[in-house]
Amino acid sequence: MAKQITVRGVQPELSRRIQQRAEERGTSVNATVLDILKAAVGLDQSGRRSRLRRYTTWTQQDLQEFEAALTAQRVVDAKLWS
Repeated sequence: MAKQITVRGVQPELSRRIQQRAEERGTSVNATVLDILKAAVGLDQSGRRSRLRRYTTWTQQDLQEFEAALTAQRVVDAKLWS
């Protein structure tokens, strides 16, 4: 069963920013606070950090293939730019 927590002493500016974030995301203040808390303690599995984690696992071969693809895209056709 989920537990309820009461947070006292929330400053007006903090409250305003949480409400603003909730409105931007189209979620409730409660859902927004839960997401912030999950991210803060490392339980956020759907957040930005977990999405970025896949990019930190590149092998040396992955890097070489990526750089080769970029090199091919950086070729300038002099006839088009003269």
